[in-house]
Amino acid sequence: MEQITLDTIDLALLAQLQQDASLSNLALAKKVHVSPPTCLRRVKRLHEAGWIERQVAVLSLDKLASVAGHGLCAVVEVTLDRQDQAALAAFEAKVAPDDAVQQCYRVSPGPDFCLVVHTANMPAYLALTQRLFTSDANVRNVKAFFSIKRSKFGAVVPLPTA
Repeated sequence: MEQITLDTIDLALLAQLQQDASLSNLALAKKVHVSPPTCLRRVKRLHEAGWIERQVAVLSLDKLASVAGHGLCAVVEVTLDRQDQAALAAFEAKVAPDDAVQQCYRVSPGPDFCLVVHTANMPAYLALTQRLFTSDANVRNVKAFFSIKRSKFGAVVPLPTA
């Protein structure tokens, strides 16, 4: 990956894309006051250099509930018996590919990991715990907190301003 230093235009592009990644190149260029070719080139460079990992659509859980049910969201604390680098990496490698695991954080102090998981219902959550935790001899403790209401959800990273 190309190593680049961000300037004020790059920061402005990243800020705008965090708010609405569906903006056309023309609209984005207008918002950051650059020409469309410059905008396109810079956004491509930001992608290639890894500053933009991916672009996704954030779905409405309330609207999806009529089709798929409300589902279950839980914040799960996981404590391991061994915390050596290999054991931590092995746990991350096990949970990361699982579609029910939306987020995984290695944390300190306290538990070793905090996960945000989404499942269709309690039986699906039970299957997840058996798949990821019960079958892992290195998992010492699991503590789940079930969401009853999402008060805020965001993915915007604060950026320095010029």
